[in-house]
Formats: sequence, structure tokens, C-alpha cells
Amino acid sequence: MTSDTQFGKQGWTPEHLSSLEGRTYIITGANTGAGFQATRILLSTGARVVMLNRNAEKSNAAVTKLKSEFGNSADVDFVCMDLADMASIRRASEDVLKLVTKIDALICNGAIAQVATQQLTADGFESQLGVNHYGHFLLCGLLFNRIDASHGRIVVVSSEGHKMGLRTIQFDDMNWDKNYHPNKVYSQSKLAQMMFAYQLQNKVQAAGKNVKVYVCHPGASNTSLIRESANKITRMSWAIMVKLGLAQSAEKGAYPEVMCATEENLKERAYYGPTGFMNFGGPVGEGKLEPFVLDKHVMTKLWMLSEHETSMHWTI
Repeated sequence: MTSDTQFGKQGWTPEHLSSLEGRTYIITGANTGAGFQATRILLSTGARVVMLNRNAEKSNAAVTKLKSEFGNSADVDFVCMDLADMASIRRASEDVLKLVTKIDALICNGAIAQVATQQLTADGFESQLGVNHYGHFLLCGLLFNRIDASHGRIVVVSSEGHKMGLRTIQFDDMNWDKNYHPNKVYSQSKLAQMMFAYQLQNKVQAAGKNVKVYVCHPGASNTSLIRESANKITRMSWAIMVKLGLAQSAEKGAYPEVMCATEENLKERAYYGPTGFMNFGGPVGEGKLEPFVLDKHVMTKLWMLSEHETSMHWTI
């Protein structure tokens, strides 16, 4: 449990939001779970939201559901994009740049977790690292100039799971061919996302760019993240947590990313999320940022490797 009084005893909630009319938000993995709930919250205050989702059928259903709640005038679209496919990300980025003239925040919400056995993406990356880190690294790079021109933000949604693995990057075997472990690999993928975000902060500051970068986590939220791809023990453990009430709702899991996308006066060199028991839930505020996340040597090496693997050479 951590203590943060910035938003009072109740922490940050959507009641802190004012009108977001005229603002545009891009969010990955938004047709279910916390991403869908974040989209709901943003639409409820008049924002425009573009969802980047892999499944067109589920996305159309999500848009229909949102318009039934907020009316046909609700400004929500989706663009098909698979974070496990670099070519798909490049096509989707082109579509997004044609669709919107400004990006107030790109929310990197989409993820996969605890994949039981090693799987590879279309480009040959271990699936969790490929989707969670490399996919978002490429997407952020392709949309960065539009975000910069908009004086916008990048919000990286990580996980408390980043603390539960090696606490560094296994550079000598990034695909974990020799020692694959679903939880440790997931942990590395979420740590990589965080290291990317804080290294991007360094580069933005050095280049004098107009982009703010924030990092958050959703706590233990009752979403579909723990899917059938997880092993039986992981699924059973998660089911017990849900039954015991240790997992909060997907809506509350969305609060940290919406806060980071909209709230003023947040610190960038920080880590936001629920601050209750084991950070599973509770008031949303600033949590503890572990020193190993900011290892300069590892952050620099990871950035260079990510540029090489994604062929995304940033201009900052």
C-alpha cells in the first residue's frame, strides 16, 4: 500500500474531469476491458476517441454499444490494427493520420499476458514482448510528430507484474528460447514498456519537444487479459482472486490511464495507479517507482535494440 494525497482520500476519479470537447484520444485494445471503459469515460465528457483494435467484429459491436449509450452523435471510430504485426501497425498509423488532425493523447492500453507456451508474432518476436512493447514502440514512433504538433501525451499502461520477473532485460535471449516462463516474460514486457516511456521522457526533454509521457497501471482489474492462452494454474489463481473480491472492476481499472491522458499537474517521472492493498485496487494516485526501472544502461540498450528490431528510427 502506498500513500498519495494529491487527489484526496478517494484518489482520482472521473469526477475530476471537465468537458473534453474538441480533444482527440487514440487508444489501443479498446473494444473490451479497461480500454473499453476508458473509451466510455472519455466519450461521456465529449471527447473524440479512435480505438485501435485487432478484431473488427468486436470493434463494430463496441461502437454500436457506445452509440446506444451516448447517442449516434458520439464521436467514436475504430481502425483495425494488430499489435503483433509491424505491417498492420504501419498501415493503421497511416489511417489514423488521415483520420485525425490532432492527437491529445495516445493511450497504449492493449496487451496480452501470461501466454502459457512460447508463441511468436508475425515478425518473429516472442508474443508478449512483441505485442506489449515492440508494437507500442513502433506505434508511438509513427504517431509521435502528430502528438508533438498537438502538444499531446503518450500514456503507457504497464502492470505491477513488472516487479515479478528478472527486474532487468534478458538481452542475450529476448525471445526466451532457452528458459520460457509465461509470468517472467510478461514481467519483462511490462518493464520494457516502462523503460521505453522513461527513456522517451529523456529524449523529449533533450530535444525540447512538446510531448508529455506518463506511466500507469490498472491494478488487479477484472478484464479478459488473463485469457485461455494462460496456463490452468494462472487461470485458477485469477478466478480465486475474482471470487474473493480482490480484483476491482474494469471501469476502475481504467481510471489511471484516463487520469494520465487528461489530468494537469501530474509528474512525468512517476508511476500512477491504485494505492490500496498490494496496489490491487483502492484510491488512484502516485505509487512507488522502483529504482531498477530507471537503470540508464539498460534503458539505453533497450531503446537501441527496439529501434533495430522495429526499423523505427526516431528523429529525437
